Amino acid sequence: MCGIAGSITPHGGKRQSCNLFIQKMTKALAHRGPDDLGYWSDERCGIALGHRRLSILDLSPAGRQPMSSASGRFVIVFNGEIYNHLELKQKLEEQGEAPVKGWKGHSDTEAMLAAIDAWGVEKALQSAVGMFAFALWDNQENTLVLVRDRVGEKPLYYGWQNGVFLFASELKALRKYPAFAGEVDREAVNLFFHFGYVPAPHSIYNGIFKLRPGCLLEINRNDIAARRLPAPRAYWSLESEALAGWNNPFPGDFQEASEELERLMLRAVKMQSLADVPVGAFLSGGIDSSLLVVLMLRATSAQVTTFSIGMPEERLNEAYYAREVAKHLGTDHVEHMIRPEEALKIIPRIPEIWDEPFADSSQIPTHLVCRLARKQVTVALSGDGGDEFFCGYSQYFLFKRLRSLHLLKRLPWETIFRMSAPFMKSGGSKRRLRNARAVVAAWKQPDGQALCRYWMDKFRQVPLPIEDSVWAPSDREIPVFPDVDATACLWDAAYYLPDDILVKVDRAAMAVSLETRAPFLDHRVVEFSLTLPPDYKLKGNTGKRILREVLYKYVPSPLVNRPKMGFSIPLSRWLKQELRPWAEEILTDRPALEEMGIDANGVKQLWGEHSSGYRDHTERIWIIVSLLLWKRS
Repeated sequence: MCGIAGSITPHGGKRQSCNLFIQKMTKALAHRGPDDLGYWSDERCGIALGHRRLSILDLSPAGRQPMSSASGRFVIVFNGEIYNHLELKQKLEEQGEAPVKGWKGHSDTEAMLAAIDAWGVEKALQSAVGMFAFALWDNQENTLVLVRDRVGEKPLYYGWQNGVFLFASELKALRKYPAFAGEVDREAVNLFFHFGYVPAPHSIYNGIFKLRPGCLLEINRNDIAARRLPAPRAYWSLESEALAGWNNPFPGDFQEASEELERLMLRAVKMQSLADVPVGAFLSGGIDSSLLVVLMLRATSAQVTTFSIGMPEERLNEAYYAREVAKHLGTDHVEHMIRPEEALKIIPRIPEIWDEPFADSSQIPTHLVCRLARKQVTVALSGDGGDEFFCGYSQYFLFKRLRSLHLLKRLPWETIFRMSAPFMKSGGSKRRLRNARAVVAAWKQPDGQALCRYWMDKFRQVPLPIEDSVWAPSDREIPVFPDVDATACLWDAAYYLPDDILVKVDRAAMAVSLETRAPFLDHRVVEFSLTLPPDYKLKGNTGKRILREVLYKYVPSPLVNRPKMGFSIPLSRWLKQELRPWAEEILTDRPALEEMGIDANGVKQLWGEHSSGYRDHTERIWIIVSLLLWKRS
């Protein structure tokens, strides 16, 4: 895991200037790679590359970057891991395409670079298993290629700013370049209000974009000369894989499917447990993390260390469950109970860590558990992706029920309320009834697109305090399936997973120089999950059905069979009590609100309703506070 940065100045640039600016950009990413740093530039082409290294594989200087290919044609800066790098090396050797002078070391970057040298970028990508974002400079063609992994575990920002092309792992590196304009994108602000994050390909800044998962961007000498930004193209598509899986479902029965899933997951865990540094795992005591720890224990003979944190409020505290699972499995378990003042100290650092407006409040406990893990390990496995690809979220049960109600056309509201109330998260009976009415009213299409949009909108039922000019990216065709839960899972995998969950974990972990790995996001596991019949994942009120089938072979079901709790903090109460003066000062800053195009009177009403306890606007208040906190920074 590392940090990468670079720039291209058309018509060349002085080496001294290029190196000075790239050093400043790279220094801003020191937290992503505290172990080493390196620079490379070509004055003739105006290209400069920078790298910060967190040493995971091949701790020797042989793994240092920027790294040149054996032929001298390519130079790469790489962030992430290629888990099957040993297989790539073996294949290259068998085909007689390994470096003539032999391997310099045993890093995965060297293996990937050799594969690119031998097969070209796209074939190498099709052969690679991993999480990554990298920049590749072709000395022969004077072309830069930017690449992001299939599911979007690793970040990559890019764009033209005042005649200079810039790219980096995080926005804070781009801001260090003198050419960076830093103009706020009003459309991105609007999207942030709907989602609570800025969805790709947007960023919070005009002219700066996020490379979408599974895409590569090739910018050639003509593009550079004309200061043109070509469109990215996909080398792997979640939508295409989902359609292929739906049309060609897994041919076996449920038992055969669970055996194949266990085989695929065990292979993924074995690969992702490989490192030259200590590896541990996050453990919440839920289905996903418990299964990962089970498979880690099968994959290695070494002692497995697990990490969990407890919450100050019992209804949010998963520490007991994690402790019981760890005791059953025999892991070396490390637990930390969060003190409210400890969590509150993180809040002022949110803009520094997440770098653009980001309003998923579970970012706070996520950062704290990463900080806990980093004291003992450099790599931690996590269960991210289990919910999105195996139907783990509670709203999927609700969607199935509401679709049935919609198809029946006419049912009394009291009946709708009675059937949907168990799945409504917050508020009294009147609020839940309003929720049920709004959900069913939003269901204007039997395909479920309207319901997915409704559910993702953080300001559903409440007027936006800004001009509502755009709601969701319109350039992504999400397939529609007869089963609403399949469609809903795909929407979450396309938007929520890469732009919320994976952003949250990447920044929270890299802020303390911890690498996280997610075996559920091995693309072979993802592609397999997309072939499973819906009832293999969700049947009745039971989500992750097939994951449970595998897990219950090793862990008694009572230990893990409980309602999903999420990874939450008591934010609603904090906003009314401990954080109230701080939040009120931010929310009543009329000049700041107006500068961001926010209706101060609308915010005043939201805050008044929330602080008085009349309505729960926690998510919406946190979105506004997060945006203004970022703006102040």
